[in-house]
Amino acid sequence: MNRIGVLLVDDEPLIRSGLRAILDSEPDIVVVGEASDGAEVPGRVRRTRPDVVLMDVRMPAVDGIRATEHLLSAVDGSLKVLVVTTFENDDHVYDALRAGASGFLLKRAGPEQIVGAVRTVAAGESLLFPAAIRWLAARHGRTAGGLGDAGLSGREAEVLRLMATGLSNGEIAQHLFLGVQTVKTHVGNVPAKLGARDRTQAVIRAFESGFVPPSPET
Repeated sequence: MNRIGVLLVDDEPLIRSGLRAILDSEPDIVVVGEASDGAEVPGRVRRTRPDVVLMDVRMPAVDGIRATEHLLSAVDGSLKVLVVTTFENDDHVYDALRAGASGFLLKRAGPEQIVGAVRTVAAGESLLFPAAIRWLAARHGRTAGGLGDAGLSGREAEVLRLMATGLSNGEIAQHLFLGVQTVKTHVGNVPAKLGARDRTQAVIRAFESGFVPPSPET
């Protein structure tokens, strides 16, 4: 079995030890290293080669936003960053997602949610909380201009709108009566056409451009 390697980045030792105990108990996940600040992340990543980095968003020297931005600008798209935060409606979370994080995880999450989150982002899918992302996108007040210049096909536009609701590839396939592989193809095409790193950044572009209205009632 190819296990998912995880690097834990948090300035609180108790948080790191708790996450390690949860993740190392799973047969398909292994914690390959730890760091107590964002400044340590590049070196740890080079040495341990994780698949997923669990990154605390708030740290004293180099925070999770700067660490994520620097890290993902220097590695290929296979490495995923999952931001760990206390509050979901946090501008730091939004900035980390815009910097390239694949999703976020609340510190109060239970063991099953933590394990599921790692598996989700490792598989290349987003971990989105649509209500929180909508709220943050509206708060940031980006200029609405649509995505008319992106060249999305009608089907790709449908897929993007469903991605923005937090649906998985399988759920999108069921909704549109398509095969999962067909949906995966569309999901892969959308970020490429939008110039986004992955589906999380594609969803943020959709909200910020007004393609998907960020107001909760829509």
